[in-house]
Amino acid sequence: MLSRLQELRKEEETLLKLKAVLHDQLNRLKMLLHVDNEASINQTALELSTRSHVMEEEEEEEEEEEDDSDS
Repeated sequence: MLSRLQELRKEEETLLKLKAVLHDQLNRLKMLLHVDNEASINQTALELSTRSHVMEEEEEEEEEEEDDSDS
C-alpha cells in the first residue's frame, strides 16, 4: 500500500511538471499568434492606406481630364 502511494506521488509530480511545461509552451504559442495577428493587422492597414492613395490619384486624374475637356 505504501509503495503504491509513493508511486502515485511520483506520477503526480511528473504530471505537474508536464503541466507546467505545456502551459509555458502554450503561452509562447499565444505570443507568436499575437505577433502574427498584429503583423496581419498592420499589413491590412497598409493595404488600405495604399488603396486610398491610389483612389485619390485616380480622382485627381479624372478631375484633370474634366478640366482639360472644359477648356
